[in-house]
Amino acid sequence: MLLAGLACRTVPGRDVRFEPTPMPVVRAMLEMAGVGPGDVVYDLGSGEGRIPITAAREYGARGVGVEIDPVLLARAQARAQEEGVADKVEFRLGDMYNADLRGATVVTLFLHPQPNLKLRPKLREQLPPGGRVVSYMWDMGDWNPATFRRLGRHKVFLWRVP
Repeated sequence: MLLAGLACRTVPGRDVRFEPTPMPVVRAMLEMAGVGPGDVVYDLGSGEGRIPITAAREYGARGVGVEIDPVLLARAQARAQEEGVADKVEFRLGDMYNADLRGATVVTLFLHPQPNLKLRPKLREQLPPGGRVVSYMWDMGDWNPATFRRLGRHKVFLWRVP
């Protein structure tokens, strides 16, 4: 019952209602970005932590989730403990627009068109050359993706920072 309530949770100040990314899409996003042990994967609007936890557990990367909802953040921290990756992931309470992304090599997004567009300047300024941005469902306006993949009705886009 608790998880069902979290799946449709809306928080003031949040641009997007929480909806978990399906696991096949999570894996496709991380594979498209070529995530490996040398990467630090930031997930903006990380919800219950599915992407950072999977990046750590299955790909050997470090993960950072940025989440505005303290209830979801607490659930993500508990899941990281349960999954045995608490030493490889960190969850930060805060607004994704104010997050410092300079430690990231990969940023994952499951937002909407407007938040994606609003994040573009930050992504360009703070990611290193070659940094990857992966978005589930929504593109980045006039940014041309390096790769696009369709998984049934799901769309995944990958961009590389010049």
